[in-house]
Amino acid sequence: MTTELHVLDGLVSHTTTDGIPTLYAPTSANEITAGLFFRVGRADETLATAGITHLVEHLALHRLGLSDLHYNGATANAYTLFHVTGSEEEVVTYLNSVCAALRDLPMDRLETEKEILRTEAAGRGGGPGHQLPLWRYGARGYGLSSYNELGTWSLTPDQVRHWAETRFTRDNAVLWITSEHVPEGLDLALPQGTRLPAPAATSALPVTPAYIHGDDGHVVLTSVVRRSPAAAVFADVVGRALFQDLRQEGGYSYSAEADYTPRDADYATLTAYADSLPQKQDAVVGGFIDTLARLRAGRIEQSELDSVRAKLLKAYDVPDLGAASLPSYALSLLLGHRILSPEQRRAELNAVTVADLHEVAQEAWATALVQVPGRGVDWAGLTLAPQYSQDSVTGTRHQSLEDEKVTLVIGTEGVSLLTPRGPVTVRYDATAAMTARPDGARSLTGHDGFSVTIEPTLYKSVTPERISAVDAATPPAAVVPMPAREPDRIPQPRKRASTPADRPLKSTWAWTLALWTVGLLTAFWGLLCAVITADEASAANPEWDAVVGVWIMWLPLAAVTVALYRARGRRRRS
Repeated sequence: MTTELHVLDGLVSHTTTDGIPTLYAPTSANEITAGLFFRVGRADETLATAGITHLVEHLALHRLGLSDLHYNGATANAYTLFHVTGSEEEVVTYLNSVCAALRDLPMDRLETEKEILRTEAAGRGGGPGHQLPLWRYGARGYGLSSYNELGTWSLTPDQVRHWAETRFTRDNAVLWITSEHVPEGLDLALPQGTRLPAPAATSALPVTPAYIHGDDGHVVLTSVVRRSPAAAVFADVVGRALFQDLRQEGGYSYSAEADYTPRDADYATLTAYADSLPQKQDAVVGGFIDTLARLRAGRIEQSELDSVRAKLLKAYDVPDLGAASLPSYALSLLLGHRILSPEQRRAELNAVTVADLHEVAQEAWATALVQVPGRGVDWAGLTLAPQYSQDSVTGTRHQSLEDEKVTLVIGTEGVSLLTPRGPVTVRYDATAAMTARPDGARSLTGHDGFSVTIEPTLYKSVTPERISAVDAATPPAAVVPMPAREPDRIPQPRKRASTPADRPLKSTWAWTLALWTVGLLTAFWGLLCAVITADEASAANPEWDAVVGVWIMWLPLAAVTVALYRARGRRRRS
């Protein structure tokens, strides 16, 4: 057990249980609560195996079945938590059951739990800012929380079992219990392993502050800031300032708030949010950015700081402070963050100054990614996040059957989709995942978050041989086999609108019909006139004159028709 826990002596006790670091503190409640943390989460996965940690969590809880016991599991970016509230006997039963299942997962439930997770995801929804992680981090690490759990389609029993054996170990866990002692009868034997550090952060943003376009009615900001008491205070100051400016004074928003969430041992994510009606969203965007600009300029009142500080200090004036602090201390121990006593935390909060908040405000803006509805916000000094790749690959070109201005390129290094506004490229050696359908469809997602979908039915000459070339070049670990689609679910080309080159072809028939109609009517009129005047003495041979007149009219008509069709032939070849 680390020596830094000694700062908690007299408040929180510590020991080990079957090799697992254990924190415990007494509670006045009638029941006790326990939590078992593991340092593994979604950010440890790949896009192709996304959901494997969540799957282990579900399998570990299956044998508990229906129960009146209050228990659950949770999978976050950097940790997994099993928690329970009940009598001492119930808590022991729960923790023993979880660890027994982790040692021997019920693989007969694997396919069923996969389907349950897919159903859970379908009904969960993403929330207003669910796309921000992938834009900041790409399709790996902390960006995976923006994606569906692709692994639920293809993970094998061996993969899931190996994940549990190497991540859910006693050396990668921390146990906490709200009790004055560690209950008797615990059997938490787990494989030996190593404490895994939180994943290193990746980046898909070449420059910050940046912005992306999002749904109407929502403005969301995320920033990455160093973990500190000043940053925690600043998040609350931001929330109060937005509420004051956008709701109480402007009347533009109903919800205006901010949040501070630790990401790893050293950094936290600051999130700010405001909603709006569509007709008010420009005013909300402007007010939102103006509020942040005021804070960044250092215009923070001492009263704002004092109000937030008083609120945060109240958290240390609660009964059973040690028990209430256990989850926070256990998570800090798990992630490797420094552990401070309540007295040290109070002292740090009391030491925060307006100048400290000004410094955090500048740091938050420097790393900001803002999601805005409607028009861009370049005027505020933010840069639009990359919408297209910087380059494209060379290879066979396959024109879209829906839009002649779009071309798919399948090369030896990757695939590109060429559009009038720019290319989207995924290179094979930087592929996070490729879903593969039996009908030949492939969807490749790069580490940077860009995706290219190959639908053989939507592009010219995408043969099985070209699909095989993509399969052979993609790393096997990135391939996610998907089930067959019903025939009516396979996309077919939409009917294209006529192009300028097409319209003259159609008009040729109209011109031809019109010319020949006029010609026939003229000829008929000439013959009729000839018959009427046949008995006049001045017309020595009127029938012959009429025939000659008709030919004289029809010869130019035939020449015009031939010219029209020759022009049509030239347009077709071009």
